[in-house]
Amino acid sequence: MDELKSVRPGLTGTCLLYTSDAADDEYNVDFLPKLKIETAVTEELAEQVVEAIQRTAVTGKIGDGKIFVSSLDEVIRIRTGETGAQAL
Repeated sequence: MDELKSVRPGLTGTCLLYTSDAADDEYNVDFLPKLKIETAVTEELAEQVVEAIQRTAVTGKIGDGKIFVSSLDEVIRIRTGETGAQAL
């Protein structure tokens, strides 16, 4: 998370979820601890954030995870009514 903050000081709108997932290694099922990171950034920062996650999340073991990148049609901050990049 510290590396993500270095990409964008004050990185906001990031959610960390701790969970576990079943891994089947030849019929030996273990529940592996997982960390799910959800964040929304401007298109200009997306590549830097993806690279930071790739550098810090890799262990070389099963369960390192995946990165999904998708577009947001609109962002609205409920409290202030700000929209678009200002709402991030």
